Amino acid sequence: MSDRFPWLSIITLLPLIACLPIPFIPDKDGKTIRWYALGIGITELALISYAFYSNYSLENPGLQLVEKYSWIPQLGLNWSVGVDGLSMPLVLLTGLVTTLATFAGWNVRQKPRLFYFLMLVMYSAQIGVFVSQDLLLFFLMWELELVPVYLLISIWGGQKRRYAATKFILYTATASIFILVAGFAMAFSGDTVTFDMVTLGMKHYPKAFELVVYAGFLIAFGTKLAIFPLHTWLPDAHGEASAPGSMILAGVLLKMGGYALIRINMEMLSDAHVTFAPVLAILGVVNIIYGACCAYAQTNLKRRLAYSSIAHMGFVLIGIACYEDLGINGALLQMISHGLIAASLFFLAGMTYERTHTIMMDEMGGMAKIMPKTFALFTTSTMASLALPGMSGFVGELMVFLGMTTSAVYSPAFKVMVLLLAAVGLILTPIYLLDLLRQVFYGQPDSNLVIEEYLGDAKPREVFITLCLLVPIISIGFYPKLITQTYDRTTMLVATHVREVLPIIAKQPSSSFYSGVVTAPTLADTAEVQFKS
Repeated sequence: MSDRFPWLSIITLLPLIACLPIPFIPDKDGKTIRWYALGIGITELALISYAFYSNYSLENPGLQLVEKYSWIPQLGLNWSVGVDGLSMPLVLLTGLVTTLATFAGWNVRQKPRLFYFLMLVMYSAQIGVFVSQDLLLFFLMWELELVPVYLLISIWGGQKRRYAATKFILYTATASIFILVAGFAMAFSGDTVTFDMVTLGMKHYPKAFELVVYAGFLIAFGTKLAIFPLHTWLPDAHGEASAPGSMILAGVLLKMGGYALIRINMEMLSDAHVTFAPVLAILGVVNIIYGACCAYAQTNLKRRLAYSSIAHMGFVLIGIACYEDLGINGALLQMISHGLIAASLFFLAGMTYERTHTIMMDEMGGMAKIMPKTFALFTTSTMASLALPGMSGFVGELMVFLGMTTSAVYSPAFKVMVLLLAAVGLILTPIYLLDLLRQVFYGQPDSNLVIEEYLGDAKPREVFITLCLLVPIISIGFYPKLITQTYDRTTMLVATHVREVLPIIAKQPSSSFYSGVVTAPTLADTAEVQFKS
């Protein structure tokens, strides 16, 4: 039982409890329901901001705001929550993106009660994933998020919405089985049975057992992160989801996979991570090049943006694989940056669809003159996505590159290969994104294009939503410390913890990826000096 004020419990459960009265609120045209849901979202975001501002210490790299209550002792399930540098910024990202996505669904006319009910349920589930410190609770929150996303796609999606929703649930639900099996395997190993993630992280497992468990988690989290070849659900889901659904899919759900890879695979299964890290780096390169090439081949606006997301998640994998706290910092910054940028782009794509009733780029054209505000916002978001200096995307990708470049554990040949191939993706990204702008906004409009002129250009509500995402994108681009200071001490400890087990593996003849010249005491001492400074 925690003696602290239960900030995290309130933050996690508020949307879930607040959604329960929605079926009973008197409302004929949906106005009352949408104001109620938006009010809950704003309240939740305010609580998150206040709780972290007043109670979270940037100097403490460990878990904070910890609460632990016995929930179902027969199953060994505890309500155990806490945040550190890995989870705190992602909770803030979830609060901002989900609240704005709720506001983006302002014009929903079909089943508004159910729509806002599902949005609030998903709000709680997403935050629950990031704050859970019990592996079974983590799994329950992970599963709770799947059903609202499935329904949001299948009811409010496009023409192929049921196919996309079914594919999403089949991929993600099947992958979740690996979390359950691997989690139970860890919990029941050794003399004690526990689902506490801190305790599980301190256990010592047989190497073969740890490798199998790591592989299981990698399949589950890799599916959510859209790692090749587990990515095929993502373009269909994005292509058919409504604007609010796409904002949450790209802005938050992909980040759950990246967060879990760092929290569980890297932090709790460090020995196995040493074996899998080069594989993650290679998969990251594949994601970058494959995603960029597929993006350029798309004529569907949202599918192009979806493949762009797959490419950007490749940088997250490389950052996780490079062992340096700079690289892990870059991976986290890339997740936060992409969450903001992708949410902005998918919202603008949905706004464009409302006016043109088409999502095919070859059916558009010449819209810069018709919708100059939308053009300006879309161009700014696109520049951020292609990592223009002064935008958050540039800083995240630069930190990942520097993390891999300065890594002392990989052989020079391996680092050159990864960096050169990743650089190819950097070249391809501006090509397909600038081509997107050219097809949609330049030239002459397609003769068959019918624009709902009564909707006009971007409305004040739509401009406000986009600016709420662009302001932090530009702010982080010019002053990265705004966000990196929230997690740099935590990532330093995680990187040091992982590198301490590296030399045992690196000196083995089979480990050709590694240079084998780094010793654990040197790395640990260096990190300690940096930490104290």
